[in-house]
Amino acid sequence: MDQENKVLEVARRTIRIEAQAITDLVDGIDSAFAKAVLHIHHSKGRVIITGIGKSAIIAQKIVATMNSTGTPAIFMHAADAIHGDLGIVQDNDVVICISKSGNTPEIKVLVPLIKNFNNKLIAITSHKDSFLGLEADYVLHAPIKEEACPNGLAPTTSTTAQLVIGDALSVSLLELKGFTDKDFAKYHPGGALGKKLYLRVQGIIDGNKKPEVSASTSLRVVIVNISENMLGMTVVTENNNAIGIITDGDLRRMLSSGKNIDDLVASDIMSSNPKTITADSMAVQARELMEEKNISQLIAVDDKGYAGVVHIHDLIREGIV
Repeated sequence: MDQENKVLEVARRTIRIEAQAITDLVDGIDSAFAKAVLHIHHSKGRVIITGIGKSAIIAQKIVATMNSTGTPAIFMHAADAIHGDLGIVQDNDVVICISKSGNTPEIKVLVPLIKNFNNKLIAITSHKDSFLGLEADYVLHAPIKEEACPNGLAPTTSTTAQLVIGDALSVSLLELKGFTDKDFAKYHPGGALGKKLYLRVQGIIDGNKKPEVSASTSLRVVIVNISENMLGMTVVTENNNAIGIITDGDLRRMLSSGKNIDDLVASDIMSSNPKTITADSMAVQARELMEEKNISQLIAVDDKGYAGVVHIHDLIREGIV
């Protein structure tokens, strides 16, 4: 077998092993899981998530997911906890401890300390009968048949299972809270994701030029107006209301028709009843409308009439497309 085929075989085997492990988790979602979720939901404190080694890295990801979906969470490294960081844990906090074996030295030291504080302890472990499993108030079982690592040593399948359990916890809590896209936007104001959730058309057109001609404007002036504003179009207005639109395509069709340019005005070639969107609409709605109508620009309107133009290039620049 050549090296390329061997790589493909190993990669596919790894995915199959981990996929099966995730599927097997479904049967382990029991009343203990539901009770753990409900306890967190009704708790007045935060969720403290701890672990050691690779499990600590998974803990950090679960913390990030919970924080972004409305469940306040803090990461606490199990080794650091027994050297001072245990002060992170407050009276009403719920502690989630992640450990494949449930028997690592740091966990054995940490768990009794948490229990002494009377904080509820939730375990995510592959071994229910481990020290952690027996001491926890709720055990979220993440059993695995084998690690994807051929030596059975590197945490692979086990950390994948832990991560999926964490996602199941986070999404369950999200549902209980009635967490909406507006709530999500509060925690994701930056990047393309945030813009999809909060950026409005007004925020785009504020930085754009505002091409505009009247119905009686000569075609030569219309062409200059389109060229100067660099949006590939101009809007025909009357009393500040958009009554038509002229695009580069309209100009090309007019020129191919053989008509005398000196005899034409804007109203002769404009497309009436142009597609519009309110300036306070979400930018993502502008994208959806452009896709639906198969067009590349929309006229934005507000209570005063014609407000500006949003172009497909604006949405691409903002990461909305």
